[in-house]
Amino acid sequence: MSTLSVPLSPDLEKFIDNQVKIGRASNKAEVVRRALITFAEDEAVFAVLEAEREVKEGKILRGDLRQLAKKIAVNRLVS
Repeated sequence: MSTLSVPLSPDLEKFIDNQVKIGRASNKAEVVRRALITFAEDEAVFAVLEAEREVKEGKILRGDLRQLAKKIAVNRLVS
C-alpha cells in the first residue's frame, strides 16, 4: 500500500476530521479511502448510464462490458 500526500482546503480537512470525530470512520485515511471508492463506483455507474444513453440514441455500444463489470467487482471488494 502506498502513501499519497494531498493538499486539502481547510473545509475538506474539517470535514474529514468531523467524520472521524462522529465515528463514521476510524481515522482520516479511512475517510479518504472511502471517498475514493465511492468516486470510482460513481464513475462506473456513469459509464453504464452513458452507454445506456448511447443505445437509446441508436449509437453502437462501445467499450468492453466485461472490463466494466470487473471494475465494479474490484471496487466492491475494496470497500
